[in-house]
Formats: sequence, structure tokens, C-alpha cells
Amino acid sequence: MKEIIFKGCGTALVTPFTNEGINFEELRKMIEFQILEGADSLIICGTTGESSTMSIEEKKSIIDFSVKIAHGRIPIIAGTGGNNTKDVIYISKYAQSVGVNGLLIVTPYYNKTTQLGLLQHYAEIAQNVKLPIILYNVPSRTGINIEPQTCLELSKIPNIVAIKEASGNISQVAKIANLCKDELTIYSGNDDQVVPLLSVGGMGVISVLSNLFPKFVHNMVTDYLAGNWQKACASQLYALPMIDALFTEVNPIPIKYAINKIGFNCGI
Repeated sequence: MKEIIFKGCGTALVTPFTNEGINFEELRKMIEFQILEGADSLIICGTTGESSTMSIEEKKSIIDFSVKIAHGRIPIIAGTGGNNTKDVIYISKYAQSVGVNGLLIVTPYYNKTTQLGLLQHYAEIAQNVKLPIILYNVPSRTGINIEPQTCLELSKIPNIVAIKEASGNISQVAKIANLCKDELTIYSGNDDQVVPLLSVGGMGVISVLSNLFPKFVHNMVTDYLAGNWQKACASQLYALPMIDALFTEVNPIPIKYAINKIGFNCGI
């Protein structure tokens, strides 16, 4: 069985901006809020963090800052994916050098690579870092799906340990769980499917909702894993209206609006 980076709630943290750039003071406040409220991990520079429109230097500065603020109190996972393998390796090596606990690496968008191309892309990255890697499958954003058989082949690489599954296809998730077993931890990438994914062997969620309610999302997952299935299911259904509201526009527009409403100043 491979290393499990975290169980429970991993918050896909938004990036606060001003007109001049990253608002580091507000980022510090948000990290402290997440730790105080019981998040199990923080994902920096993911989709919700607007990584695809950041410069390399911005990514490096956020990753470094987040590791220093967290100071070992919570796992920090850096989103280092992209569609250029060499660039992914470069930023992944940097993230490793400053002490992150893992990497979240999205499929190479726009290129429309084959499944063999995916294998080669991830294998090359994995060979160049020692950190545990979470694959990130989000076809609605990237135009490409990691198929279950490809997940099986990737799970044979020692430091590819998990997948964030945001395809929305529970049947596919079940096939991945059946094929990969303990060699690939599965995290939900969709807040409205956390409990369904846990029911086929998932270990948690990388969540947008938990930017607002980390304790709620943490409790929902831990309730399920502790056998309190009815309570977890009730929490999932209770949260659906809020989850729907957070995806009325393209993420992260609604979640940044909501975070501002509860007292943070993360920009737009």
C-alpha cells in the first residue's frame, strides 16, 4: 500500500489578488483560517487558485510562502501541472526544494494527447521528483480523460500515489478503484459527489466548498470513513444548494465572491 498524503478535506485554496498582484497578507489569513477550522490539507495553485494564468515566478512565490506559513501544521500540496512537460518538471522540482508534501498534476490541456502520451508525460515527471504525485483528471477543463486502464499503468510508478477524479463519472471511478486498489488513493474533485465517491473506496475530497466551510467538509468525510454513513449522506444532501450556487459561473468566480462576503478580501 502506498503513502496516503491525507484523508478527509483538502481545500483547493483560492488565490487572493490586488491590482498589483498577490495579496500575501490575505493569503496568510486564509491559511490560518483553514488550519483553525480543521482542513486536512491545502492545495495551492490548483484550478481554484487560478494557476493557469499565473507566471512561473508567481507560482514559486505562493508555494514558498504557503509552506513557510503552514510550518508543518498541515500538508501543502502544490499544483504544478501544465501542458509542457519540461515546465512541469521545473516547477515541481522547485516545489520539492521548498518543502511541499505532494504535487497535484493536471493532465496536459489543449495538446489532446493520447493515453500513451499521458503515460509518457507523467512517467517523465515522476522520474524527476521524489515527492508523491496526485494525478488530476478534469476532462471538462482539459479536454482529455485519464482512462481507468491508464490509471492502472500509472499506479505502477512508485511515487504516483493518488488521483483527483473530477470527471463526474462514478462508474469510471469505480473501475479505477477496482483496477488500482491500494496503489492509487482516490479523491473526489467534485463537491456534489463526495459521498458517492467515498462509497467506492475514496479517501476524501479536494474541495472548493471548504474554502468557506472546511470543518463541515472535514466532518462529512470523517463521518463516512468512521461508518456514520447516514450522517455523511445527510451532510452531502444538505450542502447541495450551496454547491450548486458555487458553480453557477466558472470556478473560481463564485467562490471568491462568497469568500469576500464572509470577511476576507481575495479580490475578483
